Amino acid sequence: MYFPVADITVNPFIPPLTAFVISFFTSMGGVSGAFLLLPFQVSVLGFTSPSVSSTNQLFNIVAIPSGVWRYIKEGRMVWPLTWIVIIGTLPGVLLGAIIRVRYLPDPRAFKLFAGLVLLYIGLRLLNDVLFKKKKGDKPSVEERFQQRRQEAKAANAATSAEVTDLHVTVRQWTMRRIVYEFCGETITVNAIGVMILSLVVGLIGGVYGIGGGAIIAPFFVSFFGLPVYTVAGAALMGTFVTSVAGVLFYQFLAPYYPNMAIAPDWALGVLFGLGGFAGMYCGARLQKRVPAAAIKWLLAGCILYTATTYVADFFLH
Repeated sequence: MYFPVADITVNPFIPPLTAFVISFFTSMGGVSGAFLLLPFQVSVLGFTSPSVSSTNQLFNIVAIPSGVWRYIKEGRMVWPLTWIVIIGTLPGVLLGAIIRVRYLPDPRAFKLFAGLVLLYIGLRLLNDVLFKKKKGDKPSVEERFQQRRQEAKAANAATSAEVTDLHVTVRQWTMRRIVYEFCGETITVNAIGVMILSLVVGLIGGVYGIGGGAIIAPFFVSFFGLPVYTVAGAALMGTFVTSVAGVLFYQFLAPYYPNMAIAPDWALGVLFGLGGFAGMYCGARLQKRVPAAAIKWLLAGCILYTATTYVADFFLH
């Protein structure tokens, strides 16, 4: 099947199958999988024009709702955190789109940029996995979540109080901080710090065409110390909203650059999105059954492999 905007020919079953596999695993960490789909499109499919960024964001729009709905249903959406992420990343995504079109249209320079961004993300995640808590420390929130889930499963029933305890309960939301409870522990988030981080993440995400979720989710876990089981929904929702803005903005810019493919390839983006829709739902549904450390190892491995490949390609070719 030929995709005119991307100027590539590919079997129509390949995009949704690829997106399903990637999204199934990455959605467990609050990441849509767009950060891995982009190198697949660039390196495997040969889709190298700036339009690949907007097509990647179109994938987010189609794929993410199923994962977000699952996290909402299970009561693990921290809505104040979600809105702060959206407010912070939105202006950055729009500015990033301009930078991508005007200053990074060359595929080689773009791959170096993407590789450096991913390398930093991967190292942060790897640091979080390797430097675990010392022996004798009390179990982490994530470990207690798994323990309580296993206890409820072993008992084959759970009281209403136990079920509520595994949900997120927001206690305070101000301009300075967010306070919520999860699995018996009170968690405080610096709202101003999240806002500043989101602005920077939005800028990078707008250039890379990922909406920012692949960057902010690891930061929530490694820098802010938030439980991965509570940030996944917020990161995905933030990515969804900023991706909508990104696609619209790229579409708006397209007429001003008639000699360059900027607007998304809608057919290709929807095919990727359909596979991602199914993958994200399954991943979000199974996330609570997977140890947090395994999720972090998976994300770190995928990100570091992609990053080192891109950086090496830039200097060796």
